[in-house]
Amino acid sequence: MGSTARAARFRYLLPVLVVLGLLAWQHYHPATPTSGPAVSRAPAHGDSVRAAYAARRSGVWLETGGRVLRVLPDDNAGSRHQRMILDTGGVTVLVAHNIDLAGRVPVSTGDRLTLRGRYEWNDKGGVMHWTHHDPQGHGAGGWIRRDGRLYR
Repeated sequence: MGSTARAARFRYLLPVLVVLGLLAWQHYHPATPTSGPAVSRAPAHGDSVRAAYAARRSGVWLETGGRVLRVLPDDNAGSRHQRMILDTGGVTVLVAHNIDLAGRVPVSTGDRLTLRGRYEWNDKGGVMHWTHHDPQGHGAGGWIRRDGRLYR
């Protein structure tokens, strides 16, 4: 095969390789975690929590954000959890972040966070937990983002 034939073949193969590379990159590096059941994509952070709270829903994966109202002492019974109260812009929730599975988030009162986790309803606003990777590797799990850094 001459160099002209190789060049022509390469011109046809190159776009295919670029597309395959982009698809592989997107699969292994999504812009935001997308797997897992019932992820809310509400336009405002507090809307998804407000809707889950109003409907008394539990066991739903949500993305939300807000301002830290209080930093509570760690819960050290069983798996250790970092705890804080987050104002999502309509409903306050307890965030229980498992620090045996994920890094501690350096957080203070007034800090702004975004997070993905599993929401459990209660009459005080609810609890967000599973804000860490899935240790079994079955799903995306959750995360907390503070100042651009991801804790999972």
